[in-house]
Amino acid sequence: MKLLEINNIKKSFDDLEVLKDISISVEEGEVVSILGPSGSGKSTLLRCATMLETMDAGSLMYCGESAVSDVDGKAVYAPKDNLKRIQNYFGLVFQNFNLFPHYTVLKNIIDAPVHIQKRDKKEVTKEAMELLSQMGIEDKADYYPCQLSGGQQQRVAIARALAMKPKILFFDEPTSALDPELTSEILKVLRLLASRKMTMVIVTHEIEFARNVSDRVIFMDEGYIVEQGRPADVIDNPANDRVRAFLAKVKG
Repeated sequence: MKLLEINNIKKSFDDLEVLKDISISVEEGEVVSILGPSGSGKSTLLRCATMLETMDAGSLMYCGESAVSDVDGKAVYAPKDNLKRIQNYFGLVFQNFNLFPHYTVLKNIIDAPVHIQKRDKKEVTKEAMELLSQMGIEDKADYYPCQLSGGQQQRVAIARALAMKPKILFFDEPTSALDPELTSEILKVLRLLASRKMTMVIVTHEIEFARNVSDRVIFMDEGYIVEQGRPADVIDNPANDRVRAFLAKVKG
């Protein structure tokens, strides 16, 4: 089943065209990594897919429900009530954690399920503690974000996203704010989620991780998808010159 369908997305900031006719679909249980140089449009694509940015043209569907339609080359968004419901299908984990500093770890996780999804607080709290246990930080429930390491904060951010029971999780460079040791902690969590068939779209610069965990790799450059396919093909045997040059540089 297709969980996400993006067709012909275009996005400009003033005169700068950042996304130029991008189309992607993601199947249930699939892990898709998006690679590419800085400024290639990777993060903007994620922000358009999660409706944090308004796209100029194109269409967007989650689980067969239309969030954005393309009408005469212009993006037309669904009514607010529809969008509110559709937003429950996905979660987004940012590179800078975006935790509420004045909330404890537990409150950061349970706040949205209780207040936005109107779920039972006792049940949500139990699930939150189970998520913290899976992340290896169940002893940090009463801590505040400032008392945690970057890796611990990112694990809380992942638990918070999972607490909303999304069908698909987006990660925007989830390790870019972390040192190598903490990076390996987060990649371990992502591997665990992948082994449980969590559908994920991950913007990353971790080439080895993308090779080992992804079902599909998408390479973006200058607002286009220039190559996509199995990791073994795109990373180990790229057909495109720009992909080859980028990977040669990154692999050193």
